[in-house]
Amino acid sequence: MGGTRRQENQNAGPVLVWFRDDLRVSDNPALFSAVQSGRAVVCVHVRDTVSQDLRRPGAAQDWMLHHGLVALEKSLFALGAKLVVRSGPSHEVIADLVAETGAKLVHWNRRHSGPEVAIDKKLKAALIASGVETHSFQANLLHEPTTLLTGAGGPYRVYSPFWRAFEKLPAPRAPLPAPMAIQGHQQEIESLAVSDLGLLPTRPDWAGGLRENWLAGEAGAMALLQEFLQVGIIGYGQGRDFPSKPHVSKLSPYLRFGMISPFQIWHEAGKAAAPAHDLEKFRKELVWREFSWHLLFHYPDLHWRNFDQRFDEFPWLTQSPGLDAWKKGMTGYPIVDAGMRQLWQTGYMHNRVRMIVASFLIKHMMVDWRVGETWFWDTLVDGDPASNSASWQWVAGCGADAAPYFRIFNPVIQGGKFDPDGAYVRKFVPELSGLSDRYLHKPWEAPLEVLFKARIKLGDTYPKPLVDHARARDRASQAFESLKKAG
Repeated sequence: MGGTRRQENQNAGPVLVWFRDDLRVSDNPALFSAVQSGRAVVCVHVRDTVSQDLRRPGAAQDWMLHHGLVALEKSLFALGAKLVVRSGPSHEVIADLVAETGAKLVHWNRRHSGPEVAIDKKLKAALIASGVETHSFQANLLHEPTTLLTGAGGPYRVYSPFWRAFEKLPAPRAPLPAPMAIQGHQQEIESLAVSDLGLLPTRPDWAGGLRENWLAGEAGAMALLQEFLQVGIIGYGQGRDFPSKPHVSKLSPYLRFGMISPFQIWHEAGKAAAPAHDLEKFRKELVWREFSWHLLFHYPDLHWRNFDQRFDEFPWLTQSPGLDAWKKGMTGYPIVDAGMRQLWQTGYMHNRVRMIVASFLIKHMMVDWRVGETWFWDTLVDGDPASNSASWQWVAGCGADAAPYFRIFNPVIQGGKFDPDGAYVRKFVPELSGLSDRYLHKPWEAPLEVLFKARIKLGDTYPKPLVDHARARDRASQAFESLKKAG
C-alpha cells in the first residue's frame, strides 16, 4: 500500500517549495512536509525587485544573501535537488513555475511584513482559483503574531508583559531534522545562476571585511552557535554589554536570512551548561526579536512612521553637516567612532554600541532616526526589517516600550563603563591606541604632552568632538521638554 501511495504521489506532479528568508534544509517545515508528501520537489528562490512596496535589502544584506543562496544550493544538491533561481514579481514567477512543472501543490514558510503578507495572500488566492493547493508553515517565529495578543485582543506594545505572556504559552516546538534525501524533479527547468542576481559588490569590492568575519549558510550558523554555547553564554547576563568580550552570539545575520531557526537556537541553548540567569537573558534577546516582529506585523509602516505619533512634530533634522562624519566614524567621540567603523568594516556592530551611536545621532546631532535606520539597513549584514526599525524607534523615544524616551546617553560615560580597558576602541580606532585608559574616551581632555607622546594631533590625526556633549544634551532636553508639554 505504501508503495502504491508513493507512486500515486509521484504521478500527481511535483510540490514546489519557495525559499525566502529560510535558507536552510534543517528545521524547514515547508521542505520537510514536501519531502514527506512523497512527491518530487522543485526548490525555488525568487529575487523580487519589482513588486511594489517591497523593501529591497541593503548592500551588506545582499552580500550575505548571495553566500546564503550558494550554501543552500550546495546543501540541496547533496540531497538530490536543484535550486531554481529566478527574478521578477514573486507571484508571477511562482505562477509561471507551477504552469511549467505541472505542480499542484506549493509550500512556503510564512512571512510577516505587510508587503510580503500581501504578496502571499494574492498568490494563494490565484493558485487556489487555478486548482493548485498551497500550504504555509510556521518557521521563523517561535509564536505567530496572531496568537500572542493582550487580553483585549490587541498587540502588546510593551516588552515586559509580552515576555510574561510568552512564558505562559507552550514551549517552542522541537526543531525538525533535515531530510535524508530529496526526490528532485527530473524535468529540466530554466534557472539563473546565483551570480546572475548581481548581489555582490564589484567596483569597488568593499566586502573584504565581510568575507573575513562571516561564513554564510547553515554550517557557519551552527558552528557559531556551538562556539557561543561553549564559551559565550556563561556570563552572558552581564558580559553581553561589553563589546570586547565574547558574550555575543553574532547569530543575527543567520536569523535574518533563516540560515538557522529560532527553534534551533532556543533548544540548543537549553542543552548548554549555563547558569539559569544567563540562559534566560539570552532567550529574552530571542524574544525581543520576536516582539519586534509582532510589532511589525501589526504596524507594517514601523520603518518610517513614528510609533508614538506625538513625535510627528518633533524638530529632528534630515540633513546635518556632521552626518558624513558619523557614518565614517569621525565624530571625535571614540566609542561612537569605534562602533561606526566596526559597522563599515564588518557589516556588524555590538548591540550596546548600536544604542550609543543611535542615541548620538538622534539626540546629540538631532538627526531624524529614519536617517540612521536607513544607513544601518544598507550596511548591516543582519539588517532585520523588524528589529532594525523597532530598535531605532526605541532609542529615539518614539517607539514601543521607549520609556524614558528622554534618556540621552553620555558617550564618554558609556565608553568608560562598557569599554573600560579600551580594547574595543583601540581595535577599531587604532590612531588612539597609544593613549592611556584615563583619556581614551575623552582625548580632548588629555594634556598636550600626553597627546604628543601618543602621536595624536586633535583635528588632524583624530577629529575634535563634533558637538559639545553638555550643549547637545541641553538642546535635546529642551526639545523633549516641549514634547512633554505638548503631550
